[in-house]
Amino acid sequence: MIGIFKTNIDNLEDRQQMIQAIASSFPVGSCHVDLDDCDKVLRIADLQVEEDIIVEFVQKQGFECQVLE
Repeated sequence: MIGIFKTNIDNLEDRQQMIQAIASSFPVGSCHVDLDDCDKVLRIADLQVEEDIIVEFVQKQGFECQVLE
């Protein structure tokens, strides 16, 4: 499954930290945040957990996050 989320991650340092946190906490194929997109889209390939778990995890890291429909 591919997870696509709207976030407020807006700089390279935060992006790298969030990607590392997700990759070390969940079984995922790849993870990317598009800083140029207005929704700062977080895309997670091969997501093997429920999207709500990712939303809660990102929010606990201090960022806004919601599933992008």
